[in-house]
Amino acid sequence: MTVGDLKGHLQRHWPAIRERINAGQYQPSAVRRVRIPKPQGGERALGIPTVQDRLIQQALHQVLSPLLEPTFSASSYGFRPGRSAHQAVSAMRGYVEEGHRWVVDIDLEAFFDRVNHDVLMGLLARHVGDPRVLKLVRAYLEAGVMDGGLVSPRREGAPQGGPLSPLLSNLLLTELDWELERRGHRFCRYADDCNIYVRSKQAGERVMASVTRFLEERLKLRVNRKKSAVDRPWRRRFLGYSVTWHRRTRLRVSPESVERLRSTLRDVLRRGRGRSLSHTLHTLAPTLRGWAAYYQLTASKRALETVDGWLRRKLRGILWRQWKRPATRARALMRLGLSEARACHSASNGRGPWWNSGASHLKVALPNRYFARLGLVSLVDTVVRLQSRP
Repeated sequence: MTVGDLKGHLQRHWPAIRERINAGQYQPSAVRRVRIPKPQGGERALGIPTVQDRLIQQALHQVLSPLLEPTFSASSYGFRPGRSAHQAVSAMRGYVEEGHRWVVDIDLEAFFDRVNHDVLMGLLARHVGDPRVLKLVRAYLEAGVMDGGLVSPRREGAPQGGPLSPLLSNLLLTELDWELERRGHRFCRYADDCNIYVRSKQAGERVMASVTRFLEERLKLRVNRKKSAVDRPWRRRFLGYSVTWHRRTRLRVSPESVERLRSTLRDVLRRGRGRSLSHTLHTLAPTLRGWAAYYQLTASKRALETVDGWLRRKLRGILWRQWKRPATRARALMRLGLSEARACHSASNGRGPWWNSGASHLKVALPNRYFARLGLVSLVDTVVRLQSRP
């Protein structure tokens, strides 16, 4: 059923659906498993509910959220109204600048697939007294998973993809938040990404051991020991950001985030080789603007300048390929202002597109302002503009 079909379906069937919900007899449909690539490699399995179940889950979310939100920690930033990743990384920078220059970086292994239903329902029962609501939430947790046309039962986990799962994940991990606050730790948690900031490596190792025991024994979760570490903050990343090692700590874009952006841009550029440059720039614009908006807190512009220069060089290479023949290249270079002698010499140099895209003749013929006129979004200029807003 499509979203457009839902209104007519509810007009016909809602009284019966509501009666089953009120009687505690409603059975959700199986969720559809969809796999999407993860930024760090591998795949993430989502569980997509039917449109009717998404509506009911959203209604549950709107009722439960006001009950649960006041109990959540001030150091929790993910999937919460009025809170954002930018607030989390700003808090992270503050802790490091205060002198907490070691981080306990805890990675939960397949968090959404490992949620223990009994532990989660016990926590929810502290806030919700209506057994029908509890029964309905458990029914959603236990809804089967359809993969390749076959439905398999679910005995643990909260399907990532439904409106209710982020709220339930925060409910479960709030137990970790309160335990860390009880111990007096500085920490930032965004969904299942949790970083704890301490003053020494020895303290970090003690915290790692004790928090791992708490997560595995009390919350029945599993810590990925290969990805978790006690390290310097500037050697780790949090929500795509890292920090500098200076006493006056500054935020910077992590190298992994820069490389993921390059990979995304390469895919767009590869598809745009046979199209006009203006079309390619139009396709790139939303990605570049979105990336710049997310990383606008960076105080280091070096990574932005590197990507801007790399992208312009790739675009020069695309034009060089499109011109194909030496005669065509010579005419194009002359139209762009090069002398006839230099244009003919450059057009017949026999070098490949990447070499030519970094050579002086194309830099002179296709300067930065040429791409700016065509509408290329500059990461540096966009971030500077965003940072200068009041």
